[in-house]
Amino acid sequence: MNRFATDRSRDRSIGWVARYAALTVAILCWATVGSADEIAKAAPKTVVKLWPGVAPGSESARQMEQESPIPIGRVTRNVVEPTLTVYLPEGSKATGTGVIVAPGGAFRFLMMDSEGHEMAHSLVARGIAAFVLKYRVVETPKSDAEMWQAVMKVLSAPLDLDEDAKLAIADGTQALKIVRERANEWGVSPDRIGFMGFSAGAMVTSQVALRSPERLAFAAPIYGAPIGEMPGIPANMPPLFLAYASDDALLAPFIQSFYKALTDAKHHPELHIYRNGGHGFGIRKQGKSSDQWIEDFYNWLESLGMTRTRDDKAPAASGAGK
Repeated sequence: MNRFATDRSRDRSIGWVARYAALTVAILCWATVGSADEIAKAAPKTVVKLWPGVAPGSESARQMEQESPIPIGRVTRNVVEPTLTVYLPEGSKATGTGVIVAPGGAFRFLMMDSEGHEMAHSLVARGIAAFVLKYRVVETPKSDAEMWQAVMKVLSAPLDLDEDAKLAIADGTQALKIVRERANEWGVSPDRIGFMGFSAGAMVTSQVALRSPERLAFAAPIYGAPIGEMPGIPANMPPLFLAYASDDALLAPFIQSFYKALTDAKHHPELHIYRNGGHGFGIRKQGKSSDQWIEDFYNWLESLGMTRTRDDKAPAASGAGK
C-alpha cells in the first residue's frame, strides 16, 4: 500500500476557517437547477436495492435515513440501505452506454439531487443510461445543527477518508456488478459501462476503477480523488476524465497527486483544470470557467465512441486511457 505524496503540511495550513469557507461555497454551488421537489417528481420509479437483505457491514446499524435542508435544496444522510435509481433513455436514442453516478457529501450526506438525479437527466438526454448510486455514509446526529458540526469537525482536520469510505466503496463495487448482470435488461452493453462521481463520490469512482477485477469502459472522478492510502496503480486502468477548479481549496492537492500517480504509472488521463468554480460546481451554470466541464466531458466520451449507437462507426475505447 502506497500513500499519495500529498503535502500534509499544506493540507493542515488550509485551516478551519478556509475549510469552513470552502464547504459554505460548496453548499451554495450544490444548488439544483430546479427545486428539489421538481427533481423528485421527475425521478423515475425504478429503484433497485444493492444487496439482498441487510447490506454487509450494516448489521448493527440502527440509524434512520433522513433528509436535511441546505440553503438551496436538501441532502440525504444516515443511509443504511443503498440503492440504484435507474434512468433509461428512449429506445430510439439509446447508445448502449451506461454510467453509474455517485454523488458527493464528505461521506456524511449525499447530494442526491444536484450531483445525482440532475446529472442523470443530462446523461439520458444524450442517450446514455444512468444509475444513480445512493451509497452508505457515516452516521450523523439526528439534529441538523449537530450534523453540520460533525461535518465541520471532519473538514477542519487533515483529510484521510479511507475508513469512512469503506462501505461506500463496497456499494460502488456492488453497483457495478448489478449493472453488468442486468445490462441486457437495461439495454446497456457490458463493455460500455462507466462510473462517475463528485467529491466523495469521485473517491468512490476512482477506487472502483483501481480495484475492480473487471475493467470499466471509462471513469470520471469530478473534483475528487483517492484520499489516504490506495492500491498501486494497475496496468489495466480505464480511460479517465479528471476535472476540477484551480480555486478548489478542499481537494485540489489530492487530485493533483492522483494525476501524478497515474502519469508516473504511464497512463494518460484526460485532465481539465478550470480557472474558477470552487468545489462542488456540479452541472450548474455559474458564469465561471468550470461551467464548460460537462461539454468537455461529453466531447471526451465522443472520442471514446461512447455517445454513438452500435450501428455507428465508432472508435474503440480500448487503450484510450493509455
